[in-house]
Amino acid sequence: MTNTRRPRPAAPRSARLAAGAALALAGLLAATACSGESTPARQAAEPAVTAEPAALSPSPGNSPSGSASSNAVVQLTPAVGAKLDAAIQSVLKQNSVPGISVGIITPGGTYQKSFGVSDKTANTPMDPGLFSRIGSESKTFTATAVLRLVDQGKVALDDPISKYVDGVPGGDGITVRQLGEMRSGLFPYSSDPDFVNTLIGDPNHVFTPDQLLAYGYKHPAVFPPGQRFQYNNSNYIILGKLIEKVGGQSAGDFLQAQVFTPASLAKTSFPTDGTLPDPHAHGYTDQTPNGDIQDATNWNPSWAWTAGAVITQLADLESWAKTMATGAIISPASQTERLKTLPTGDPGVTYGFGLFDNNGWIGHNGSMPGYESVAVYMPEAQATLVLLLNTDVISQGQEPSTLFANAITKIISPNNVYALPAETAAPSAPASGGASGPVSGSPSAGSSGSGAPSLPGNAPTTVRA
Repeated sequence: MTNTRRPRPAAPRSARLAAGAALALAGLLAATACSGESTPARQAAEPAVTAEPAALSPSPGNSPSGSASSNAVVQLTPAVGAKLDAAIQSVLKQNSVPGISVGIITPGGTYQKSFGVSDKTANTPMDPGLFSRIGSESKTFTATAVLRLVDQGKVALDDPISKYVDGVPGGDGITVRQLGEMRSGLFPYSSDPDFVNTLIGDPNHVFTPDQLLAYGYKHPAVFPPGQRFQYNNSNYIILGKLIEKVGGQSAGDFLQAQVFTPASLAKTSFPTDGTLPDPHAHGYTDQTPNGDIQDATNWNPSWAWTAGAVITQLADLESWAKTMATGAIISPASQTERLKTLPTGDPGVTYGFGLFDNNGWIGHNGSMPGYESVAVYMPEAQATLVLLLNTDVISQGQEPSTLFANAITKIISPNNVYALPAETAAPSAPASGGASGPVSGSPSAGSSGSGAPSLPGNAPTTVRA
């Protein structure tokens, strides 16, 4: 999740691109219905249930507990499928979402459907096979890469980051673990007004990791390391630099060799420019200077780098949700460390090393300009839920991905409902650009976005990721 807006929890959101001064946060919350795109996109006719590949079907023997709970998720009967269809179509229409692909895998059946359109101009139907940006869901891959280095004896989670990466302010007192857990206390680069103005003014601007970090490093720390949770894209840019320094190759090459390939993710990639592989969904955002909705499909994701730039398809993300939550490609010891989740300030949501536990659903969410994702797995039920959307326009004070995940889990796991609090205006940062005041500490403001205070005066708000 790596956008200029606040990060999202489970897929800690992609930093949402900040709207300009004329768009206060309240305007952003209402943008979905009144920013020139008020006519709901026409849905694809009668989307069909598609059978999942057998390899993705969970088996009791692979469960962390050895067997799935018989009542944690409902059976995916035709009647339940009809309820899901109706709920998804309702959320899509009420919030003017162009399109969504949904994947649900349980011991009692699978559900894979797409609704709406992938291209509003051509009116092309959404499809499960389309490539999509996944925003802060990328953090789960970055965290896994770090844990692979831990397993290789090259990194220790409780070492200071200064041992591996030079130039981090206070790096002698910030551990690798605190970066992964969003507890470093560093100021998020995506909350810096100069960064936001540069990105909003030129979405194709190419940033280097050091340039990104410099925007945050010029501000004082928000709080002492380890004191609290604050979703922060800077943490995962620093971890990307650690991967390159210790791994001895580019972040993209390391992710390919050490994460994507071992996890059998043939359709997952780390981009080097703004191009999306074909076929892909077009992405629509209101993170623009005037708040108008624009096609952000080919905007350059360099500003999100290892905090949110990964591209994938629904089937790969379904497979990854289980791999991530069960630790299939890392050691049991490293998985234990990853799952040591701590409070975020949001009821029912805790955050570990690059993933969250949202009322029993383990994984992440993400948001980039034009795209959102959720990829979560419930070990108790051996159940997977994955969503890919082609918009990030806030509606009803919520990320649209949260609205869909909430509606779906109310049906399939009524005792474990995915929920995040509505976005609210964060406290203003002091005029100096520092962050001495209160800080938002929720995954809704921290999972996919920066989780940082609003900027003062007429400056745009933070970009989500």
